[in-house]
Amino acid sequence: MDKISGINPLTQLFNIEYPIIQAGMVWASGWKLASAVSNAGGLGLIGAGSMYPDVLREHIRKCQSATSKPFGVNIPLMYPDVEKLIEIIVAEKVPVVFTSAGNPKTWTAFLQEKGIKVVHVVSSSRFAKKAEEAGCDAVVAEGFEAGGHNGREETTSMVLIPLVRAAVGIPVIAAGGIATGRQMLAAMVLGADGVQIGSRFVCTPEASSHLNFKEAVIKAEEGDTLLSMKKLMPVRLLKNHFFDQVREAEMRGADEAEMKQLLGRARAKKGMFEGDLDEGELEIGQVSALIHSIKPAAEVVAEIWQEYIEVRSVICGL
Repeated sequence: MDKISGINPLTQLFNIEYPIIQAGMVWASGWKLASAVSNAGGLGLIGAGSMYPDVLREHIRKCQSATSKPFGVNIPLMYPDVEKLIEIIVAEKVPVVFTSAGNPKTWTAFLQEKGIKVVHVVSSSRFAKKAEEAGCDAVVAEGFEAGGHNGREETTSMVLIPLVRAAVGIPVIAAGGIATGRQMLAAMVLGADGVQIGSRFVCTPEASSHLNFKEAVIKAEEGDTLLSMKKLMPVRLLKNHFFDQVREAEMRGADEAEMKQLLGRARAKKGMFEGDLDEGELEIGQVSALIHSIKPAAEVVAEIWQEYIEVRSVICGL
């Protein structure tokens, strides 16, 4: 990497200033957050997983009006109307797409034919190889510490990042347990070309998540999150009444059908978007214990980068 600037394979791939990507999070990352991060020199992502197609189109257009810099869209491939989302992304000329929760072979070549860079999120080196074989331009290696949906392997970022780095030749983006410049440096030393950060950007004014949720995150302490619902799709949750219900059901061996009934519909919306801290699903990472304030996204980007540079200078002499 360039000594002063953030120039490296990742910044060149996305044409951004710093190798800092804001994760595309459901109910938290709309156009306001994505444009703010992109304007600050990182890569902002719109989280399409909680959006109807028309809503996604609106967010893309508003983001285009709010920034002249590159931004992207994150799409969970399990989304029921994924074809409609893809059509909108292509029509609106979004330059970057991050995919997750599905087979990267399904859409990578099609999107690249339209001039779109494609990145896939993985939780193991085996899936990282599959993403590279599918032609992805980069991969996100997301460790067990991450918020939201997670891998069943429970591999931590400290182990996952070097495994993925050794497995693939394409750029590697580290995710899971990263909210500071010091943590960013650790990820880069382990072999990452950049970082994807979610939880820290939840606690910004631009995030579309409810203020109740943001305040709960900054009050979180060590041990206040736990990976849950492995029989459905593993997700890291902030502990609350809903979490207690999930935990009790899991402890007595509830089957998949009962877990689906307990989860119901719109549980994440109720918690993260509507602010119901008792009955809502509150997805957040372990690193919430290190987050103590709500501050603008541009300030978050600047602080992370400045600390990264300062600590690198002290430790590495660069």
